[in-house]
Amino acid sequence: MAVTSKSLVEKALHERPTRRQTVAFAVHLFTASGAVFGLLALIAAVEGNWALMFTWLGAALFVDGIDGSMARKARVWEVLPRWSGETLDLVVDYLTYVLVPAFAVATSGMMPAWLAVPASAAILLTSALYFADTEMKTDDLYFQGFPAVWNLVVFYFFLIPMSPWIIAAIIAALSIGTFLPIKFVHPFRVVRLRLITIALLAVWAVLGIVAVVDGLRPPTWVIVALAGCALYFLLFGLIPFRRKTPAAD
Repeated sequence: MAVTSKSLVEKALHERPTRRQTVAFAVHLFTASGAVFGLLALIAAVEGNWALMFTWLGAALFVDGIDGSMARKARVWEVLPRWSGETLDLVVDYLTYVLVPAFAVATSGMMPAWLAVPASAAILLTSALYFADTEMKTDDLYFQGFPAVWNLVVFYFFLIPMSPWIIAAIIAALSIGTFLPIKFVHPFRVVRLRLITIALLAVWAVLGIVAVVDGLRPPTWVIVALAGCALYFLLFGLIPFRRKTPAAD
């Protein structure tokens, strides 16, 4: 039986991606753009331009900060189940959160090579295992164990003068912390004190931009404020919190 032109048109319309699929795929592309920023950060690191490296890592961090909300709003997992947004996010995060910072630790001269290479290896190995951990998030949406945000840790290594041994000790402690049942706050998804957390995150972002613009040599008050923000996020999950129980009738 000959296929009519009308049926061909209907078939073409049926096979054409819907608007929802187009939007969902655009969200995936937006997430994947973080890998491009990671490449640019790596190029800057090879050139020893650390401020530019953190500029590109900051751009990747911005993408990672908002793409999850975009994906949930577009219901990407439902519209395009073929592509896993979670897997895509982990691939990009490993590049920008782990690989580029590890490269910076290994090549920047902040530690002698015999100490820098094992430290970088620890970052790469423990982070790979963490990203493969199916229990990396708790039921109340905290990260369990140090969440491999080495881009932020290495930022402080460049910002605050430290001896090689202190840097090595911090890397060792956080690498071990990857596997400990310690909670770390997710700034957007943890309900407890969310407004304060987001406000401090915004302050941190502004101060971080100031530090990068100043070539990672900002005024002392900026460094102190950034250190205070880091302390808040580091200790947040360690502070006990009890929900108020309703009074008995």
